[in-house]
Amino acid sequence: MKIDIYSREAVENLLNGHFPHNVAVISFYDPPTKTWRGNAPVDYSEQANTVFQIALNDIDIDSLGDYGLTVESYFTEAAELAEFVYTAKEGGFDIICQCEYGQSRSAGCAAAILEHFYKTGISVFADYRYYPSQLVYNKVYNALEAYKKSKSK
Repeated sequence: MKIDIYSREAVENLLNGHFPHNVAVISFYDPPTKTWRGNAPVDYSEQANTVFQIALNDIDIDSLGDYGLTVESYFTEAAELAEFVYTAKEGGFDIICQCEYGQSRSAGCAAAILEHFYKTGISVFADYRYYPSQLVYNKVYNALEAYKKSKSK
């Protein structure tokens, strides 16, 4: 399973060109806040039908309280995402992780998937192009581990 990281702009260009076949997409977008209207999710409807979209603030642990969140209440969709990833892997899909700039949420998600399945997640953290969200990484990695454990029972 190949894991790619894309920004909104890069994936929209891909959607207008030659979008790869047999790809599952994990798409993070900015939700609205009190002071900002947020971003609409990328429209994959013409190219991909295996898509998991998540409205998730790109914040770090120190900012959670500013959004009325805790580690437990941030990214509550992680367990559903873990199931989506396993289903994609079992279906022979590659995965595109996409967020606004292709540097934080998508990178953290990709690193967690790579670490869980191949023990190579550090490659994303070591790549100067990315600033993987540690919150996203830990939520996804822990959810994947829990899903794997539940499947083995």
